[in-house]
Amino acid sequence: MDWQHLHAQALPYHAFLDRYGTPTHRERWQAVYERVALTDEQRTLLGGFVRQMHLLCLAGTWCGDCVLQGPILQRLAEASPQVGLRFLDRDDHAAVQEALALNAGRRIPVVVFLSEDFQECGRYGERTIAVYRKMAHERLGPACPTGVAPPGPDHLAEATIDWLREVERVQLMLRLSPRLRARHGD
Repeated sequence: MDWQHLHAQALPYHAFLDRYGTPTHRERWQAVYERVALTDEQRTLLGGFVRQMHLLCLAGTWCGDCVLQGPILQRLAEASPQVGLRFLDRDDHAAVQEALALNAGRRIPVVVFLSEDFQECGRYGERTIAVYRKMAHERLGPACPTGVAPPGPDHLAEATIDWLREVERVQLMLRLSPRLRARHGD
């Protein structure tokens, strides 16, 4: 995949919603966006990033998982000038959809993490551990043999933490990269 080309084609959050979302879709995304709150500690962490990173999110405005996670990603990107977030519509990018298939399925949202020079650093999606724990609790119940803990009181905050940890993981990968340290002399 030519991630740099795809990133250039992708849209910022609001442009993505304007282009692909119906008024109902946009209302749903906005309602979640208004509820996503970063702590001061989380803002400080994101504000301290030094490496530029690009996040390319394959999503659909109609997708419930995207409605939950897209606004979280936007809030994280807003808190750091080093995090560039763009969205691709799943239905308009069949080749990307195929390349990012998970568990033999076309799932969304999926984020491709890219370095400043568009080298792939990781993929994450389609649901966070907080989302899967909640689903397992609701669908499998206490007899679930995986030992899954019940969801916490603030599911949105837990999903935000899951995404923040992955963004931080990739930032640390970039910060510690011998290739990028040589480039930046640090």
